[in-house]
Amino acid sequence: MNLKIVIGADHRGFHLKLQIKEQFKKHGSSTIEWLDAGAFTAERSDYPEFASKAAREIRDGNAMYGILICGNGNGMAIAANRFPGIYAALAWNETVGHLVKEHDGANVLVLPADFISTHDAMGIITQWLNAQFLGGRYQARQEMLEKLAREEG
Repeated sequence: MNLKIVIGADHRGFHLKLQIKEQFKKHGSSTIEWLDAGAFTAERSDYPEFASKAAREIRDGNAMYGILICGNGNGMAIAANRFPGIYAALAWNETVGHLVKEHDGANVLVLPADFISTHDAMGIITQWLNAQFLGGRYQARQEMLEKLAREEG
């Protein structure tokens, strides 16, 4: 069974996005099916366009997870988290990559292209993919967030 992951990046994350996909292909990871939400060139672009495309792919059931990449990562995280059921979290090292899934249930990993290498990104992604959401008190926190979204929506 293939794991469907939607991946998106703006111009500052474009090259890292390509390198991530290539590294997974190179290392024989045929278990991941990538859905590319753009950008498709390194020309200047706006992160909300790609974050929203990725969030909709997850919302619509076309992908289980997402990876978003921009310069510092915060723009993508802010944009993606506007969508109900999306838990986008910024990670800059392997420990944080693991914890955002385990404690926060992040279904979207956000990477800061200007601050990490391809090697770093691969380690972060691997830790995130291998982590399991713990549920329990962490699930209760997600439910609190969903309640806030409904009340404020």
